Amino acid sequence: MAVPDPLKHNCARDESPVVPTLVDPFGRAISYLRVSVTDRCDFRCAYCMSPDMTFLPKSEVLTLGELDRLCSAFVDLGTRKLRLTGGEPLMRRDVLKLFQQLSRHLDSGRLDELTLTTNGSRLAEFAQKLADCGVRRINVSLDTLDCRKFRAITGRGDLQQVLRGIDAAQRAGLSVKINTVAVKNFNEDEIGSMIVWAHGRGFDLSLIEIMPMGEIERRADQYLPLDLVRRRLAEKFTLVESAYCTSGPARYFRVGETGGRLGFITPLTHNFCESCNRVRVTCTGTLYLCLGQSDAADLRAPLRDDPTDEGLRQAIRAAIARKPKGHDFVIDRSGAPSPVARHMSHTGG
Repeated sequence: MAVPDPLKHNCARDESPVVPTLVDPFGRAISYLRVSVTDRCDFRCAYCMSPDMTFLPKSEVLTLGELDRLCSAFVDLGTRKLRLTGGEPLMRRDVLKLFQQLSRHLDSGRLDELTLTTNGSRLAEFAQKLADCGVRRINVSLDTLDCRKFRAITGRGDLQQVLRGIDAAQRAGLSVKINTVAVKNFNEDEIGSMIVWAHGRGFDLSLIEIMPMGEIERRADQYLPLDLVRRRLAEKFTLVESAYCTSGPARYFRVGETGGRLGFITPLTHNFCESCNRVRVTCTGTLYLCLGQSDAADLRAPLRDDPTDEGLRQAIRAAIARKPKGHDFVIDRSGAPSPVARHMSHTGG
């Protein structure tokens, strides 16, 4: 059965206000959706991708029209924040059309925020266009300000290109948050200077622990606990706990010497599962209920089988009804396998 493309016809749908209806078994309202629009990326970050990464055939990846229908079904069910991810989302051909169509939910007031996480390599081209679509805030993944180390961690990235993209984002009026993965024996000596640089530009910065996904032996070598990082930083900076929060998992502090905000995302040392309000969908339409678990639901089949989207909404409700309480992330050297065999790039970073 041919499915009509909502990028062409869905602008006429009823945009009346909705009441959140997605509540998991533990009483958490699921209002935040992260959607990977592509598994492809122009970087090969060591903690994100397998060294022998192969990409999906086009037939398995949702079309832009299907992505719009899927996101809109979540909005119908009470999603208030939508983040597009990848891979690198700005590598997806014509991805701007998807931002343009999804922006109708911002205009109607049914969606509070449409945003993305990017490696910054294409921001110089897209920053103003994203702002024109209603994007107001972006996250940029950046682990070092050293050109040599940047190329080493990304496999092929150009730091200056990313910095030009960040400049373009600022000119476009976008609020930028820097995400930095703390990697043992790689950037732990740079974290203080990253804070000073980010806050000097007016950016929030969040530090993220390596997550045990994919090849666990590599993770054990890379893992740097943020408890240790925080203690080290407290020797140089005044860290004052802040009540500031977003819909994400970061716990924020105000840095006295810079006046900026510093977030800690700690899936291992202090998990944030009790307040989890988010789920993730891959570019193939697989809904993962928890980043650190393998529980999943196929949304591509109901999406393609039922043009009314009622089957899709039913599948989403059924999946949320079995969202687990929390993840089982652990990193040690015992040889135990990772609880999550897939790499971050598969789920959506």
